[in-house]
Amino acid sequence: MPEPTPIPTELLQFAMPPTHETVEDERRYRKERLVAALRLFGRFGFEEGVAGHITARDPEFTDCFWVNPFGMSFKHITVGDLILVNAQGQVVEGRYHVNQAAFAIHSQVHQARPDVIAAAHSHSTYGRALSSLGELLDPITQDVCAFYEDHALFDDYTGVVVDEEEGRRIAVALGPHKAVILRNHGLLTVGDSVDAAAWWFITMERSCQVQLTARAAGKPVLIDHHNAVHTREQLGNDLVAWINYQPLYQQIARSEPDLFN
Repeated sequence: MPEPTPIPTELLQFAMPPTHETVEDERRYRKERLVAALRLFGRFGFEEGVAGHITARDPEFTDCFWVNPFGMSFKHITVGDLILVNAQGQVVEGRYHVNQAAFAIHSQVHQARPDVIAAAHSHSTYGRALSSLGELLDPITQDVCAFYEDHALFDDYTGVVVDEEEGRRIAVALGPHKAVILRNHGLLTVGDSVDAAAWWFITMERSCQVQLTARAAGKPVLIDHHNAVHTREQLGNDLVAWINYQPLYQQIARSEPDLFN
């Protein structure tokens, strides 16, 4: 029997972010990915009452963003439930109210960062726990190196964020980074796609869990600066985040197809 013939690499399938021929197609795509991310957040237990929100910038009206409705469970949201909010915090499409904290934070992040398509924030357990320490993530695993010198600390807490000035301060703290730890509050991540922002949040939450667990067990060994930077360059861009997220998207899309309604 002859040796198997290798299949040319150009014939092998590998998912990459799609391109869209019309703004309507891109809008529908972003909304579907937004709902899938919200469903995943619900599945992972990132909900805490009515707190938490993910936003996606509209591809046509770029000063507006799509967001989950106030008071609706992440686990039940469909594409038809999403609301579109303008730069003044007014709902311009949809049937529900907007979470004022979502507007106060996300509007300022989207305004300060034109490169950001999506932003994610929720009151996840380990993110809140680490945020209470008022410190950054340490480079103690390969995965967390994606955030090495690419996340910040908003070292303040003044209560529930309901005004734009507080949102501006958070946006300033975020700066050019992919994530910010809001002291005594939780995590906020951003990306050039919904998938990237959602992946950064999920893996950041897990990194918080690992750091807290490792410290409880002993003294973690840090990855040195050179290797941490090198690993970030390999793992820390939004395309890698998008690729890492695809198995999660496949899981939720196949198991909960009603999200597309």
